[in-house]
Amino acid sequence: MADEPLSTVTPSTSDAAERSLVDDVRDVVADGRTLLEAELAYQKSRAAVAGSGAKGVAAWGALALALVFFALMALVLGLVLALTALIGPTLATLVSVLALLIAAALCGWTAARRWKRTSQLLSGTDDAP
Repeated sequence: MADEPLSTVTPSTSDAAERSLVDDVRDVVADGRTLLEAELAYQKSRAAVAGSGAKGVAAWGALALALVFFALMALVLGLVLALTALIGPTLATLVSVLALLIAAALCGWTAARRWKRTSQLLSGTDDAP
């Protein structure tokens, strides 16, 4: 007896012919309202868990990007210092700035091509190679 599953619908003690259709509809509406409230509470708790998880992911991702930025700055400084011994400080700075601008231009050009291709795929015009 203790292993029987709990039922949300209480069985009617009266005969089905004596039950009112209005009472049955009220029971169904009440059960539907209870189900809706439970589903909303469940989805709220899921959203809260996802939000707290996303906060952590964003924080660690931002820290990783900051560390990559500082590593690249150290690489640029090392490049300038290494080239200073070979070609002088002014020319070393100029060479490193030009190299960074060329790399940035290539990255921007690639990003623009990918954006254009993606927008063409989403709009349905597939003319790009």
